[in-house]
Amino acid sequence: MEKYIDINEEGCSVRCKLYYEDLHTVRRAVLFGHGFGGHKDNKAAERFARYVLSKYKNLAVMTFDWPCHGADARKKLSLEDCNTYLKLCTRYLREQLGAEELYAYATSFGGYLFLKFISENENPFQSLAFRCPAVNMYDVITKAIMQEDDLRKVEKGKDILVGFDRKIKISRDFLEELKAADITQRDFSDYCGQILILQGTRDEIVPFAAVEAFADQNLLDFEAVENADHRFIDPKIMERAIIRIADFFDLR
Repeated sequence: MEKYIDINEEGCSVRCKLYYEDLHTVRRAVLFGHGFGGHKDNKAAERFARYVLSKYKNLAVMTFDWPCHGADARKKLSLEDCNTYLKLCTRYLREQLGAEELYAYATSFGGYLFLKFISENENPFQSLAFRCPAVNMYDVITKAIMQEDDLRKVEKGKDILVGFDRKIKISRDFLEELKAADITQRDFSDYCGQILILQGTRDEIVPFAAVEAFADQNLLDFEAVENADHRFIDPKIMERAIIRIADFFDLR
């Protein structure tokens, strides 16, 4: 089953989508973070939810719209708001849904935001899995997502619209936030054994070498996925990724 919910707290309205079998028996929950320009109706998240709910009991999977993404009402994107949304979602899963164990699965921009969150806050997750995380998010957005002309406009103080499923307004302030919050300069080695990274060898958005170096630097579990692009568009490759992540979480 699935349903849409809104978390209305701290002046925010976080638009979420919940996958479940029986809400009265939920003891574990996976929180999924989509990528830049994406939304809570993420097909990869839905496939993951269908798979784990068919295999395991007492489980729920929740997705949500980051600020300025999907159906979210905010107009200005900021890392502070992203941090708040993530905090509210974890709180909801624990306090309202009754989940005793939380797991995280995020991709691209979502992976960057989850990693940033656990480096700045107490980590609420048992295990975390990332697919093509944009660990070098500033470079990703300025070199792979934005055009050179767009970057020049932003540097001159003009806001621009970029993205995929929904166009996101990017400001000079946001780029400065990203530059200052460089997670490749932070230490994640304490999470050795808790974090799994799957990185496509043909990723056209996030450079393979950057993610591999980040994992090596922090002694994190890293697996190269041959012939996988950024979105793992091949259904067979995505299926193997879903099974690998579920096994890593050990949801039995």
